[in-house]
Amino acid sequence: MLFHITQVHTPETCPRDEGGSNSLFNPNVPGLKLIGRYGANAQHTLFYIVEADDVNAIHKFLWPGFMRCTATVTPVSEVPVPKD
Repeated sequence: MLFHITQVHTPETCPRDEGGSNSLFNPNVPGLKLIGRYGANAQHTLFYIVEADDVNAIHKFLWPGFMRCTATVTPVSEVPVPKD
């Protein structure tokens, strides 16, 4: 399944001088493929598109940012809803 993840931190917890945004996620989690990564840096917000079949893989992906960020995970699809 595909997921859109929105990860947000505050200016006070910004990792700018401590590894940057790369320090907020782990792209090497087995069972998870990072499809895309985008930032609205002035808003301290990151967006990811990932493919995963297991919620634990998503948690492991986000684990590095758990102490700085909140995240919203939304399942998404490339296909429109079929008409019955």
